[in-house]
Formats: sequence, structure tokens, C-alpha cells
Amino acid sequence: MRSKLAAALVSLLLLSACQTSKKRRIAVVPKGTSHVFWLTVRAGAEAAGQKYGVDVIWNGPPLETEYDRQMQIVDSMIAQHVDGLAVAAAERKALNRSLDRAAEIGIPVTVFDSGVDSTNYMTFLATDNYEAGRMGARELARLVGGKGSVAMLMHAPGSASTMDRERGFDDVMKTEFPKIQVVARQFGMSDRSKAMGAAENILTAHPGLNGIFASSEPSSIGVALALKSRGLSGKVKFVSFDSSDTLIEDLKGGTIDAMVVQDPFKMGFEAVKTLVDKLNGASPPKRMDLPARVVHKAELDQPDVHELLYPDVKRFGRE
Repeated sequence: MRSKLAAALVSLLLLSACQTSKKRRIAVVPKGTSHVFWLTVRAGAEAAGQKYGVDVIWNGPPLETEYDRQMQIVDSMIAQHVDGLAVAAAERKALNRSLDRAAEIGIPVTVFDSGVDSTNYMTFLATDNYEAGRMGARELARLVGGKGSVAMLMHAPGSASTMDRERGFDDVMKTEFPKIQVVARQFGMSDRSKAMGAAENILTAHPGLNGIFASSEPSSIGVALALKSRGLSGKVKFVSFDSSDTLIEDLKGGTIDAMVVQDPFKMGFEAVKTLVDKLNGASPPKRMDLPARVVHKAELDQPDVHELLYPDVKRFGRE
């Protein structure tokens, strides 16, 4: 009888050891998965997972306008009782009920990149997007000599991060550059083809346009394509947002005059780290702002710029 009891106790101890040694699972749900920005965010998240010994579960909708699909993915992660959840909200109101459910069952949540209307989260981590939009406006104003007509190729309605950039751009143009007129604003809808069409519409309607600002990666690619197709590279000053191999080549080639660049690798890394810290008993800050910077062609060989533009995505990202 004693031997059976001892064997049972050993089995329970082994089972307990297995359960306690099981890796914590942190779900990371981006707005979309098809743009280089999100691939870089994933690499940063995976790097943090490797460093801190947690499993990173990456899943998001292909397109940033698939709000219902993102909601389904977030709800699925909550139903699985993941240990932590990091989410970049594609639409600022759509996930409010999901975040409430996560809070009810004790899942810590970090909202990254783009904000939500809810306050039911642990940490909000993002680029200071309003300031980034202001930076883009001032750079475009410098390029056009402080006067003339410019346009803005926006991202998509409801996206808090890009709306903040666009608001920052507009505010600077209104208050600091009265001789510059913003003559057109159109959405690219997170699609480079649609963004190209919108940019071409603007160029057709305003043949004397002096400059364009785009507030996201797909919008930037669409503007660059439109400028090149019309032979306007270098003639219409262009400040893009975010970085990719394609955009860097357009900066080198003169289609883009300056890029406003975020650090998506650090964003992904820090989003996971905040959740690890919480699970280990720390109290992460409610808000963390990451700075953006303006990059010009002449700066591409600088070590800090090279590290920012070429993060080690292949080392940490998964197919």
C-alpha cells in the first residue's frame, strides 16, 4: 500500500514539474501580416520570446482592413487562456469588448502601434505618431521651400496610429506654414494598388502639385509607383512613412526625398517584454512612446540608420 502511495506521489510531483516547466504563451496579434512593417514587428517579438523563454504565438489578418477577422483572432487567443496578449488594433473601437473579456479572466494586455478607445489594458506602446506626423510636415515644408500646394495620401479610416500622424501633419501645416495649402487628402486603404490609384487621381487633379506626404508603408509605395509612372520623381517632393527594401531603393533613386521611420523591431520586442515583466511580478508603465526619425539618402550608410532600416528579420522571423 505504501509503495502504491509513494508511486502516486512521485507521479503527481512529475506532473506538477511538467506543468510548471511549460513555457508561457504570449499571443501577438498585428493589424495585418502582408507588409514589411509587420514582418519586422514579428521578428522583434520572436527575439524577445527567445531571450525571455516564452512561446510567441503570432497570428493576424492578411489585410489591415479586416477588422472582423482580427476580432475573431483576438477572441480565439483569449479563449485559449494565453498568458499574455499583445495586439495592434486595426480599428480603435472594434476590440473594446474583447479587451474587457481579457481583463475579466486576468490576461494582461499590451496594446501596441495603434491605440484603442478602451482603457482596459496594461500598457500602450507605440511610436509617438502625432509627433511623427509633425516631423513629416516640417520636412515636406522644408523641401518645398515653405510655400505651394501639397497633398496627403492617408491610410484607412479608424486606424488610430495613422490618424494621429495625419492630424500632426495637418496641425503643423495650419499653424507653422500659412503659405502652404493642403489641396487634397485621399485614403489608400492599406493597399498599394488602391494607394497608387488615389495618388494618380491627386496628380491628375493638381498638375502643379509641389509635394506629397504619405502616412503609412502601403500608401508610400502607392505614391512612389504613381510618381515613377508619370515621370515625376524628384519633381514632386515626397516624404514617405515607414521603411522597406522598395522604399529604400526609391530613396536612393530620388523618388522619395525623405522617409519618416519607426522602429518596428523594437516595438515587437518591447511589446512582448512588457508582458514578460508583468508575468514576473513587475509593473510596466501605462504608456511607452518610441521616437521616429527622418532619414535622407545621405544618411543610409550611417551605422545607426543601417541598423534601424535592416533589422535581422530572417534570424528571428518564421515562415
